[in-house]
Formats: sequence, structure tokens, C-alpha cells
Amino acid sequence: MSTELTASAAPFDDYIARFRPRFYRFVRFAIGPIALFAIWYVINAAGLVDQRLLPSPIQTIRSLVRTIGNGSMLMDVGATMYLVLQAFGIGAGLAIPIGLLLGSSEKVYRSVEFLIDFFRSTPATALFPLFMLIFGLGDFSKVSVGAFTVWLVIVFNVAHGVMNARQTRILAARSMGASKWRLFKDVIFFETLPQTFVGLRTGVSMSLVVIVVGEMFIGSTSGLGHRIIDAQISYRLADMYASILISGVLGYLLNYIFILIEKNLIHWSGR
Repeated sequence: MSTELTASAAPFDDYIARFRPRFYRFVRFAIGPIALFAIWYVINAAGLVDQRLLPSPIQTIRSLVRTIGNGSMLMDVGATMYLVLQAFGIGAGLAIPIGLLLGSSEKVYRSVEFLIDFFRSTPATALFPLFMLIFGLGDFSKVSVGAFTVWLVIVFNVAHGVMNARQTRILAARSMGASKWRLFKDVIFFETLPQTFVGLRTGVSMSLVVIVVGEMFIGSTSGLGHRIIDAQISYRLADMYASILISGVLGYLLNYIFILIEKNLIHWSGR
């Protein structure tokens, strides 16, 4: 009888053993959001900040649910993401091949390093007036600033990835008679991918930041940035905080997507 009970309990024990790591990961993930909302609730309830300026998290969540339900939030999210993907696609599409070319010749990279670092260190928002003068007040000026910011970040990471490729693998390929093209295609390119993904993750986050800020200050009729500034001006603060929360969630999801792609694509990283 005891043997039968042990045998029947074995599948359940296996399920618990597989489920436990996922449960622990979920708990670790939930600690941050729970702590944020708990601190927010305490600050609001204790009156440490004027409640007219800081709605409770419950009011904010209600506003978020209402705006998602009526579709207005989703329309603004879609408008912002459309521009973000344009800026990221243009910036990354131009940056990766240029970064590979610059990184393959350290002398060439060093000759333009100052310009790349100069503009990479310049706040993207400081470039808005310049791009507005060149491209006008439409969406293309926002996309152009975002694409330029993404381009700088990814070019820097790709070029450094090429220059810092493991010399042992390069020397091993050369000793086996690999041509320059074969060496670049089969060794250097793959050695560069981990650093390239660092640039891609940073770039996609930067594109979201630049587009949202651009929607705040460059003529926009839709998008999360427009929604945030419009809610602030009209004193709909619960809607403003809800829009800020959605912006943060979008940034997290974009970064997480690239982390998942990197884990599955670059399985040799660090080996």
C-alpha cells in the first residue's frame, strides 16, 4: 500500500519541483512593483505629498483601466510605438554595418571617435531645436532625433565589439588559413554579437525616451508624451501617472524582448 502511495505521489512531486523555480522567479519579480506601490500608498495616505498632486495608486490604476477600456490609451501607445520602431529600425539598420566597418579598422575608428563620443555625450533633447529647424515640426523630426541617438549608441557598441573580439579565436582561424572575409564572417561577426545586443537594448530604450519627450514638446496630437503633458496641463493627474506607468512598462518589455532574443540567439556568450 505504501509503495502505491509513493508511486502516485511521484508525479505530483515532479510537478512541484518544476514549478518551484518559476514561483521563486515570480516572487523576485513581484517584490519591486509591490514595494513601489506600497511606498506610493504610504506617502499618499500619510499626506507627505499633497494628495491633489499625487493621487493614490488605486486612483491611478482605476484611471489606467478606464483609459485602456475606452481605447484611448491603446491608441496613444500605438502612435508612440509606431514612431519608436521607425526610429529604432532606421538607427539600427544604419549603425550595424557602419559599426562593423569602423571596428574592423581601429585607425579609422580612432579618427572619428571624438565625433561619436561628442554627440553620444550630448543630451538628445538638446538636439531637438536643430532637427526641428531641419525637418520641421512633424513626426519625422522626432523619428530623426531618435534614429540619430540609436545610431550613436549602436555604432559605439558594435565598433568596440569588433575591436575587442577574442584574439585567440582570430589567431586560431588565421592559423587554419581562413581568408579575411571568412575570418570576418565566421569569427569576428559572431564575437561581436554580444556587444551588439548591448547596443540594441540600450538603443531601443533610448528611442522610446526620445520619442516620448519629443511628443511632449514637438507638435503632437497623439502618443504617450502628448498624453502626459496634456494631462498635466489639464490637471488630470491620475491619467498623467497612469501614462507614465505605461511608458515604464513599455520600456521594460522592449528591453526584456531583446534579452530573450539574446539568450536564445547568442547561446555561446561568455564561453
